[in-house]
Amino acid sequence: MAYDDIFAKTKTELIDGKIVMMSPRPRISHNRVCTAISREFSSYLKGKPYEAFSDGVDVFLDEKNRFIPDVMIVCNRDIIHDDGIYGAPDLVVEVLSPTTARFDRGKKKDAYEKAGVKEYWIVDTFSRFVEVYLLSENGRFELDNIYYYYDNEEKAKINALPENSKDKVEIYDEIKISLYDDLVINLDDIFERIR
Repeated sequence: MAYDDIFAKTKTELIDGKIVMMSPRPRISHNRVCTAISREFSSYLKGKPYEAFSDGVDVFLDEKNRFIPDVMIVCNRDIIHDDGIYGAPDLVVEVLSPTTARFDRGKKKDAYEKAGVKEYWIVDTFSRFVEVYLLSENGRFELDNIYYYYDNEEKAKINALPENSKDKVEIYDEIKISLYDDLVINLDDIFERIR
């Protein structure tokens, strides 16, 4: 069976030249988070020349890497074609699953970095956090921050801790998107239905 036949019949990605089968049915929490992030991006980009895409759109980075990110933002309209995105999106979001986590943190992250993706998110629905990587001037991803979601009860417990407690952590309620001066995503909007 040819590559094109396999791609057409199953949900696959091409990672470093190897066909990798994707999970055919993501968990509900995965879908909820993807939908929430996509909704926030699309709402902000309405009326602007940039576009947000969600799961199901192929990204052709190079001859060895064809991915299907969970959510992305594309600012260069010239790379948007009817059958996918040909080149690097500006922002990519990958939501971890047990079967994809090693690729999302490894070879896919490396390929996105090499292609010049400016901002890369890894979202963990089990531990409810978002890792944000920004492309540095030397062309490498650097961890900008890890944003943990805390519900109101958890926030109250953390805030009640003495300032010198080893368990005291800084609470971030929002993620500032590096691509735009005024795009901020509230963690409540991402994880509100994830328990």
